[in-house]
Amino acid sequence: MRVLIACETSGIARRAFAALGHDVWSCDLDPAEDGSNRHIICDVRDGILTEGWDLLAVMHPPCTRLCRSGRRWMSGPGKWTPPKQLPRGRSWADMRAEFELGVHVFLTCWEAPILRVAIENPEMNDLARDRMPADLPTPQMVQPHWFGEPAYKATGWYLRGLPPLRPTNRLPEPERGSAEWKLWNRVHRMPPGPERARLRSRSFPGMMRAAAEQWGGHALQEAAA
Repeated sequence: MRVLIACETSGIARRAFAALGHDVWSCDLDPAEDGSNRHIICDVRDGILTEGWDLLAVMHPPCTRLCRSGRRWMSGPGKWTPPKQLPRGRSWADMRAEFELGVHVFLTCWEAPILRVAIENPEMNDLARDRMPADLPTPQMVQPHWFGEPAYKATGWYLRGLPPLRPTNRLPEPERGSAEWKLWNRVHRMPPGPERARLRSRSFPGMMRAAAEQWGGHALQEAAA
């Protein structure tokens, strides 16, 4: 099966699908961290989506301005009124440009001529939902600890032609406030810095193994039917 992993440089999802024998490639504006020759440096909107893929998984598209937590930077009361404050050194025009980029990347991938699509994205704010198709499904929200990863990070998957992910190794959650609980929240507790965004967006290997097994298996069953 031909699989495209878009908007990922870590190679975590690519390697998970490759381990099961799929013809898998990744693409991003930046090079692959692992130096793989199965990584294409490109904008996912520039034509690669029409190259005969059986499954598209979009891992970390620009979503900061689409998610609920980013709405306060986009608008004040109502819709598209001046926000009460902006990130330091940024303008409202900057926020609008990033919003438009996020909308365009999401819609380009969602509407791609590919039978099976999974896009990782948080639940959207109302401004973003206004720009989406009326039949866009609610994302499936999963946690890394459903797949054997001792961590909290709510992850949303918008799915077309694919089944929801099933937990594979659900870990018992630690007591709230304990040292272990704080460790599980390490993604949210990362200090500010130039690498924070990249590290916070990294895929969890356990979740990607489950995706490769379940989504890849689903696609192969459909092809054999």
